Amino acid sequence: MKRSLAVAGAAVLLLTGCGTSGSSEPAAAGGAATIDYWLWDVGQQPQYQACADAFHKANPQYTVKITQYGWDDYWNTLTTAFVSGTAPDVFTGHLSRYPEFAAQGQLMPLDDFVAKDKVDLSIYQDGLADLWVTKDGKRYGLPKDFDTVAVIYNTEKLKEAGIKPEEMAELSWNPQDGGTYEKVIAHLTVDKNGKRGDEPGFDKTKVATYGIGSNGSGAGFGQTEWSMYTMSNGWQYGDQNPWPTKFNYADPKFKETIKWFTGLIDKGYMPSLDIVNSGVGMIDAYGAGKYAMVTEGSWNTKTFFSLKDVKSAIAPTPIGPTGKRASLLNGLADNITAGTDNPEASWAWVKFLASPACQEEIVAKEATVFPAIKTATVKAEKAFAEAGIDVKPFTIHVDEKTTHLAPIAEHWADITATMTETMDSIFSFKSDVNALDQANATVNGLFG
Repeated sequence: MKRSLAVAGAAVLLLTGCGTSGSSEPAAAGGAATIDYWLWDVGQQPQYQACADAFHKANPQYTVKITQYGWDDYWNTLTTAFVSGTAPDVFTGHLSRYPEFAAQGQLMPLDDFVAKDKVDLSIYQDGLADLWVTKDGKRYGLPKDFDTVAVIYNTEKLKEAGIKPEEMAELSWNPQDGGTYEKVIAHLTVDKNGKRGDEPGFDKTKVATYGIGSNGSGAGFGQTEWSMYTMSNGWQYGDQNPWPTKFNYADPKFKETIKWFTGLIDKGYMPSLDIVNSGVGMIDAYGAGKYAMVTEGSWNTKTFFSLKDVKSAIAPTPIGPTGKRASLLNGLADNITAGTDNPEASWAWVKFLASPACQEEIVAKEATVFPAIKTATVKAEKAFAEAGIDVKPFTIHVDEKTTHLAPIAEHWADITATMTETMDSIFSFKSDVNALDQANATVNGLFG
């Protein structure tokens, strides 16, 4: 997941217990230690501060110092910190990043700790724990949350278009004509003269409200952009997951899906890449009424429902040619830096973050994300419902087993570079989908 909520200004430092700011303090003779912990999501900052407070209360010898950065600054600062030897004891990891860090020897394996403390990995949503084990069989994280993708829409614009919420729950799509899904997108699109996308006289060069918003070309991941369509069309990222030895970006199913999807831009139903990259983010554009609906990850649910002057609701992703919906199942975990001075304290904190004491008793009740522990997910659904948000369109994927594990692969940075250039070119109509042939060859060349 991207979890890339923008945060302006300097990093925010939060202290729990009696700790002080500054670098991590190694354990003293009596076992006391300050654990330096980094995260990037400002929306989740309060709940993990609460977990840190609870952790300190249960373990008064340990103090957690939390540092929060915005998404881009987070990874740049962390990379620099690894080089300079100033990395935190523990930090929130990402599935696309940890394999490279592990290969570089920057992360501490957790296997001995897990075995010693007999951590029950079966309490987490199926498949999540497996994502944090590298090719050599070493574990580097315990699941802390999970996410799926759904459609978030403006209820007023839906009402104006005469579309009923129950219709949104049963939409289907195909790469030939887009199915009922594209019909809804077209009808929700309105030009500056009030003409809808499916009406005669619609001017695609002067769109006031796009039927569906965009977050970009999706590079090689496309989590919230196109993954739900490609996978419901029977496509998979690689020959196996995790650790594919070849990717399938040149597969005809992928090509036809991307051709259909970018066709929404050509028809005027979805904003161009230039508009998307103009500086106004998808959330702000949706809040301003520029987009009638968007496809988004569950981690941003609360952000959308907190927008002023916009009432939202959620629908599941459309049913594809396979006869099923699809969504990536992604999740985060916390990594311990190999060079930490406080391995025991760091492990205690990581174990607590992955425990019912944090996930069920604190995180679930905050109604921000879905905790990784199965029983905590139920509590989170209830907390969202109490806040007036029906999140079943997100969890339906877990219930109906239409999730697909996020791709875990070596060379992800290089894959991203190649696919960003190629997908941006396709989305801006500088290239057609056949450019994926060379891109796929370049990606697969990374694996020998």
